Amino acid sequence: MSTAAEFKIEFSDRLKSLPPYLFVEIDKARRAAIAAGREIINLGVGDPDQRTHQAIIDALKKASEDVNNHHYPFDAGVPQLRIEIAKWFKNRFGVELEPQTEIYPLIGSKEGIAHLPLGIINPGDKVVLTEPAYPAYQAAVTFAGGKIQYLPLKASQGFLPKMEDIENLKDAKAIFVCYPNNPTAATADKKFYQDLVAVCKAKGIIIVSDLAYSEVYYDGIKPPSILEVEGAKDIAIEFHSFSKTYYMTGWRLGWACGNPTLVSALAKVKSNCDSGVFNAIQYAGIAALNMDPRDIEDMRAEYQTRRDALINGLRSIGWKIDPPKAAFYVWAKLPSKFTDSMSCAKAFLDEADIVVTPGIGFGKAGEGYVRMSLTLPTERIHQAVARLAKIL
Repeated sequence: MSTAAEFKIEFSDRLKSLPPYLFVEIDKARRAAIAAGREIINLGVGDPDQRTHQAIIDALKKASEDVNNHHYPFDAGVPQLRIEIAKWFKNRFGVELEPQTEIYPLIGSKEGIAHLPLGIINPGDKVVLTEPAYPAYQAAVTFAGGKIQYLPLKASQGFLPKMEDIENLKDAKAIFVCYPNNPTAATADKKFYQDLVAVCKAKGIIIVSDLAYSEVYYDGIKPPSILEVEGAKDIAIEFHSFSKTYYMTGWRLGWACGNPTLVSALAKVKSNCDSGVFNAIQYAGIAALNMDPRDIEDMRAEYQTRRDALINGLRSIGWKIDPPKAAFYVWAKLPSKFTDSMSCAKAFLDEADIVVTPGIGFGKAGEGYVRMSLTLPTERIHQAVARLAKIL
């Protein structure tokens, strides 16, 4: 019989198989630097710095005072929210969605992405992830017992996967795509989605599309939805977020939409794991979807000003970087003095008090790059450039 002193609790094998969550590790380093009295400029995690719009806050206040909302929420979402999402989607993408069967509200799109594989992936199923990629995809597939195959994204291909590589896949159950892309900020056009849908339908591959950055775009070039493609609803589910568009990262609200069976699988998993989004936050989401479009234009204009300030500033000190077409990230090849992204990020923090995200954290194909976020005021971006000028 073992004694209490011999008893040891260990993480599960699936948890052990995951690398440290990069953003947590970066935040630890940032907080340690601040605790040491250093003044840090954080270009790391992409968390909008702007205040949530007042109309959204007012809607939350009103709904939270309604005693009818002081209970378990509607797990399938307040009916009016799903109706408003359908209206927004029709106006933005020209696509009809059936509110009852093709839309499901989420506690943030990240939560939905984490739960979906549990509903569609069996242990040992092959799931294709492009790389570099948002780390949450890897964790979601791993927790479901899926076997991951990576498709490297290259600058020479515009950080889009080659269609012939997808055509050559064997026994793949699903593929994850994200455009506008995190971390590369690359965009995909409708032709890419048409080709992707055609290939995946022929091979029986489910498409999981992450469109969290759909409204953060520049120069008036709107990113499309995969659901604009004829036949996409047969095999695709798409994830959307209120976080980036409406400065609502901490509110945790998003939705999934598309193929009814895929939406239903996600809903069934969620019904066993959570009780849905607090109703008052759903009513705040309704207010967000009905905001004046000019407020969203102001958001895009602000990010474009910041993008241009960072790109032009870095070019002025000899760091040549192409400006992103969407998302609020700049994906930059390492300055010539650095050989790997971790040493670059460490030098930026140690020598310039600047936090950036090393590309290796998004997968092996992300090595050779760092990601910088535009979620800081333009003045701070200018300060960051001035600091980098001293060490580059």
